[in-house]
Amino acid sequence: MTRIHNVSKNDYSRRGFLKGAVATGSLVLAANVIPYGPLSELQAANADNDLVNSAYLSISPDGTVNIFIHRVEMGQGSRTGLPMIIADELDADWERLNFVPAFGDKKFGDQNTDGSTSIRRFYDAFRRAGAGARMMLQQAAANKWGVSVGQVDVKNHRLINTVSGASADFADFVEAASKLSVPADADLVFKAKADWKYVGKPKQIIDMKGIVTGTADFGQDIKREGMLFAVATRPPAVGGKITSYDKAAAMAVSGVVDVVEMPVLEFPALFKPLGGVAVVATNTWAAKKGVEALNAQFEGGVNGSYDTEAYEAELWQSVKKGGTNHLNRGDVDKAISEAAKTFEADYFVPHLAHAPMEPMSATAEWIDGKLHIWTSCQDPQSVQSTVAPFVQQKPEDIYVEAALLGGAFGRKSKPDFAVEAALLATKMKKPVKVVWMREDDIKHGYYHTITAQSVKAGLDENGKVKAWHHKTAYPSIGGTFDPASVGPGGFEMGLGLTDMPFEIDNLRVEAGEAKQQVRIGWMRSVANIQQAFALGSFVDELAHNAGVNTVDYWMELIGSDRYVNPADDGAQYGNYGQTLEQFPIDTARLKAVLAKVADMADFKRKRPKGRGVGISVHRSFVSYVASAIEVEVSDAGEVKVLDAWMAVDCGLAVNPDRVKAQMEGAVVFGLSLAMHSEITAKDGAIVQGNFDDYQVCRTDEVPNVEVAIIENDAPPGGVGEPGVPPVAPAFTNAVFAASGKRIRRLPLGDQLYA
Repeated sequence: MTRIHNVSKNDYSRRGFLKGAVATGSLVLAANVIPYGPLSELQAANADNDLVNSAYLSISPDGTVNIFIHRVEMGQGSRTGLPMIIADELDADWERLNFVPAFGDKKFGDQNTDGSTSIRRFYDAFRRAGAGARMMLQQAAANKWGVSVGQVDVKNHRLINTVSGASADFADFVEAASKLSVPADADLVFKAKADWKYVGKPKQIIDMKGIVTGTADFGQDIKREGMLFAVATRPPAVGGKITSYDKAAAMAVSGVVDVVEMPVLEFPALFKPLGGVAVVATNTWAAKKGVEALNAQFEGGVNGSYDTEAYEAELWQSVKKGGTNHLNRGDVDKAISEAAKTFEADYFVPHLAHAPMEPMSATAEWIDGKLHIWTSCQDPQSVQSTVAPFVQQKPEDIYVEAALLGGAFGRKSKPDFAVEAALLATKMKKPVKVVWMREDDIKHGYYHTITAQSVKAGLDENGKVKAWHHKTAYPSIGGTFDPASVGPGGFEMGLGLTDMPFEIDNLRVEAGEAKQQVRIGWMRSVANIQQAFALGSFVDELAHNAGVNTVDYWMELIGSDRYVNPADDGAQYGNYGQTLEQFPIDTARLKAVLAKVADMADFKRKRPKGRGVGISVHRSFVSYVASAIEVEVSDAGEVKVLDAWMAVDCGLAVNPDRVKAQMEGAVVFGLSLAMHSEITAKDGAIVQGNFDDYQVCRTDEVPNVEVAIIENDAPPGGVGEPGVPPVAPAFTNAVFAASGKRIRRLPLGDQLYA
């Protein structure tokens, strides 16, 4: 890891770029104080609160370009994609870039790596940083050579005098450039797309070699001298309390050094630990055996009777009753009552777990009176703010460094495990690593919600939709933060329902009440999972009943090329934090990916008996993805997924290699939840505990995946999450096409055997 020199806070401007580090001879752009390492330096950085979303780039006197990557890396590729943007505008030599990993500091702004935001939210900021640095270097060279700045070209880390032919390395002008005024945003000149050499070209992620050779450090790999290890047992039901345990039996296990009760969870749950008892030992195995020896007993608390089978019945009652009207167009009741015929269907999606391959871990250590934490987290700032009240520190006084994440899918944005490590390090006065076993992860997660949906359509004589009434009920993520929350909020309904792109005259979307009884958290694609499943399935059902090809039926429902604004029908719509002006709901782009994937799959080609292709399309995280899946179903009900095709329009694809990888991963993730995954609860406890009973796709179940990226000049959209939503309905529609069996609840499980 390269250490980056600090600069005085008096040397920076408060508008993005920083010109400073004069004492060190460095040109520092888009940064104020840039610490890395000792906590005292971090505190100095936090003395200023105004420079945010701008501390991304510095150039050392030797010409090394240091890029501060404030987002974490869990396979999505932002640690490579963000530097590609700066390197292109700077015209830097890729081999002379230094990548500085994420550490928590509020000067970076929001560091939460979720919502497929890393590229789409920071593309412009990183581009400005690179362009500004290049222009300052050009100006410094022009001053020395006595030419106009327009007569100084930049190519691969060198400045070129186009008059004399002389050239020089960046290093030769760093000091002079650092003394120049910083260009205003309005004066920035960006490189033409034709001159890009990184953005838009496939590039292997910078961590690849370490990952494939086993030398990269993930959260579970962190080591500190004299470190102890901790494993915990937690209440089976959220809000439960421990009633008894055998401390002496645990202490008798060789290697165990202490048994520590954790604080009881007080609602709201937030990201606080669940309570229980931790066993601290000299190694993980001893800590695990110590937990087994505890024979801990718990009482269930307010959620001790949670039973998902009974709860599903409550959800259907809530759907039937109706509730909050989130969107209304035309007169749905009148249109349905006057329809030539009606069609309706119910869809169900169970709780789901994130189940990253690397379970959670965190290592905490007090060094010179200051707390340091190394962990596989998605948001080092959230670790700071969540841990701080438990150790009576200010968030900015806690140093947090994010290691590589062996998968996360949203789970590691909730740092309850880091609090456990901080508490135990405080108690033991030694560095402590908290290790979550696979069972801890599956049984004590922040689950994807459980959902019931009922959809009813009023049709004309030809089966065309005249009215659509969509009702749903599910506990909200908001319940994790506010126990009084009942039912989905507007932001959740906007993930696939209130932004429904159909050009029909009568449309209503309702949500009933549902109270949370486990911790609900956002999971990859969030509410788009269940809402895209219902939409994609229902369209396929309507098409089949009308005797119309599904692709043609989709196209007619979507209708004319236009921009959709949910507010026109009374919806409160967030558009994933982006404006509709910059990221409109563009039906032409939606239809284009659908047409593309239909062509890739040769969708209209008749398949042999027992084979079928399903298709679906969805917009989420301001990107458009269509999926087609081909399956084979045997007479015995065995399903084999043969091929998958994905067409994605994410606007500018900064690194097409990662876009392709994310679509491939989305197929595996989407097929897992469609075919196997289900979390159930009984007496407040989660029934499943490992991959034997919470299954995900095995290697031999993964199909060949073909990905097409639609190229256009739209700004970058999300990539990590939007591939998932259309996969499940494409799969279940394929099962119907192959077998004639309609799947209306996930997972598929043994439904074909029934």
